Amino acid sequence: MKNIFYISLFLLISFVGTPVSAGSLESALDTSASGMRSQSERMKIVTENIANADTIGINPNDDPYRRKTIYFQEVKDPYSQTKLVTVRKVARDNSDFKLAYQPNHPAANADGYIKTPNVDKNLEAMDLKESQRSYEANVSAIENTKQIMERTLDLMR
Repeated sequence: MKNIFYISLFLLISFVGTPVSAGSLESALDTSASGMRSQSERMKIVTENIANADTIGINPNDDPYRRKTIYFQEVKDPYSQTKLVTVRKVARDNSDFKLAYQPNHPAANADGYIKTPNVDKNLEAMDLKESQRSYEANVSAIENTKQIMERTLDLMR
């Protein structure tokens, strides 16, 4: 099917003289797909943070859940030279834990305070919404690229 597409596209370019490149359309698909994969991983990290926003230790020396952060990087596909996005690393946020006064809790220190996770649920909710919108934008880009490819094939029929 791919070979038929390339032959058809070549004939269309030869006939019409339009500088349309099948490779550039495939690159657009690859780039958007890499964006979807990266945003999916980001959503996973954010939901882990939200799910563990109340996870605390059992003993005074135990640390609570530490928020995770995700970092992206641009990589070049060695075959197509397409610029893609990928997860560079997932790291722990080393900001200070919050303190809550709960003197009867088993994890309370001598002053009656427990350490709580460094997760801000509002920040995580906004980050989740942003990653969802980025994911949806990549889906739209794929749909638009597919439509362009289909229209190009329709011209040859």
